[in-house]
Amino acid sequence: MYLALAIVVVLVVYVVFIYNGLVKARQMVEEAWSGIDVQLKRRADLIPNLIETVKGYAAHEKSTFEEVVAMRNRAQAVPAGDVEGRAQAEGLLSQALGKLFALAEAYPDLKANQGFLDLQKSLETIEGEIQMSRRYYNGSARDLNVKVESFPSNLVARNFGFVKAPFFEITNEADRAVPSAKF
Repeated sequence: MYLALAIVVVLVVYVVFIYNGLVKARQMVEEAWSGIDVQLKRRADLIPNLIETVKGYAAHEKSTFEEVVAMRNRAQAVPAGDVEGRAQAEGLLSQALGKLFALAEAYPDLKANQGFLDLQKSLETIEGEIQMSRRYYNGSARDLNVKVESFPSNLVARNFGFVKAPFFEITNEADRAVPSAKF
């Protein structure tokens, strides 16, 4: 009887250990997603300033400005937990920003404007932060996914409702291009 009780206690302790590991992994994914979300918000907040700066030099390029604003709004409208949808929307926003910077090439005065140069540098910094945040998130998602799929933690994960986390990746090769900010 003591042996059976000892086995049950060891099993319960093991299940608790696995459960706590799954909780920790899930929290790491949520923290990592929060980091991506913060960087994407910083980029979205920078866009109106970029548009206003470029507008003064290229007022007749209205369609490019409207596209950037539309893609920014689309990216911000994606529900909080929709990682794949957010990745797709952010890829489209990156393409629109690339068009905005390509437009700036035609205006030498704009390329020399200190405010524009500061905004450009800020965007480059934010793009680097987004890339680092995405790598951290994907690493956290990978760790959780391994625990959710591997034995015996998959038994605990299934019984307590743990699911795999989606990766934050851009599927369209054209969307992968970082907006060019070199003048």
